[in-house]
Amino acid sequence: MPEGDAVYRTAARLRGALDGRVLVRSDFRVPRHATADLSGRAVITTRSRGKHLLTRVEGDLTVHTHLRMEGSWLVMPAGRRTRPGDQVRLILANEEWQAVGVRLGMVDLVRTADEAQLVGHLGPDLLGPDWDLEEAVRRLRAAPGRTIGEALLDQRNLAGIGTIYRAETLFLRGIWPWKTVGEIEDLEGVVSLAQRLLEANKGHAGTVTTGDRRPANATWVYGRAGRPCRRCGTRISRGGMGTQPQERLILWCAGCQPG
Repeated sequence: MPEGDAVYRTAARLRGALDGRVLVRSDFRVPRHATADLSGRAVITTRSRGKHLLTRVEGDLTVHTHLRMEGSWLVMPAGRRTRPGDQVRLILANEEWQAVGVRLGMVDLVRTADEAQLVGHLGPDLLGPDWDLEEAVRRLRAAPGRTIGEALLDQRNLAGIGTIYRAETLFLRGIWPWKTVGEIEDLEGVVSLAQRLLEANKGHAGTVTTGDRRPANATWVYGRAGRPCRRCGTRISRGGMGTQPQERLILWCAGCQPG
């Protein structure tokens, strides 16, 4: 699933194509909004909120989308055909550009005043203008018996982090993923590091946590299951964390992150 930095970049692409321009076409290919028509309305802006996207349109309307595992937004010249086989769920087009939502996990159309119904449950956005470290830590500490690995992925605590940044953050802090929140003394340091990693990657494609942009060297543990740790040589472990259906991939180094 795209994490907060990728969603942040998607919002930037949508702003570049749609902001301030009047829509000449809107095509909602989801049953609930199949008859909705935003033509003639100008797009105000698109903002990311964690892993969610909010495209605000004149008339107190917001198009809410979520990429989930396979979704993406393609920006292309107006009128260009989409690729054969694309599962298009939404098109927003002006005279110059069209934004095509492919395999979107969620598509909603709500009053802008009601956005909180969709994203109000989220914790502080790691890449948001109102990022609040203290509030994120407070939310995490509210469940001291929960594992830090599960707590970091709970978007109600902090919004935007996913399996990649969870694995990399915990490795860099030397924390075993199954350690409980209450056992971690410097929780502020963990959260602050996660925020800095997303911030460092929001301006370019790909995830780099090692400082080396070469794909084979970009991460410490993520994508490296069974390979030697870059620090200690221990083979990187891979497993599942959480209960079904929320179980998610976790990678760690048993040498650098002892349990």
